[in-house]
Amino acid sequence: MDAVVWIVLGVVLAVAEIFTTTLFLIMFATGAFAAAGAAALGAPTEVQALVFAAVSALTVLVVRPVIQRHRRSALEAGEQPFGVEALEGATALVLERVDAEHGLVKIDGELWTARPYDSTQSFDPGVRVRVIKVRGATALVWQDDVSSAGGLPEARG
Repeated sequence: MDAVVWIVLGVVLAVAEIFTTTLFLIMFATGAFAAAGAAALGAPTEVQALVFAAVSALTVLVVRPVIQRHRRSALEAGEQPFGVEALEGATALVLERVDAEHGLVKIDGELWTARPYDSTQSFDPGVRVRVIKVRGATALVWQDDVSSAGGLPEARG
């Protein structure tokens, strides 16, 4: 029965990693799967917990830094960006008012929740905005002033 509990914990952590993409929770999922292996071999609960802690700590301290060093964005590597990275810099059309609390935009035919990059701003439906950053499933947008000098927030002040 202990092995099932560790497997469930490992799966929950692995699924949570999919939503965070930090490469942190997956290290603990690895520890949970190792503890499930120990449980399947008949190890007592204390040993299972020790295996979980040791494997999790080792993966966080040894494996994660190696992965982080090798993980570069497509833009840094000079490659064609894809996924969320490809959305940054895209033009979006505001469908529902975008303010600090809520908003909806259309980016390349897809609907995205949106918030203003500067939380003091708001954008009305029909306005074109630029996607500055994507956090989770929310696009942070800025007024699309690319025709005027300094339209993007990075170029200002």
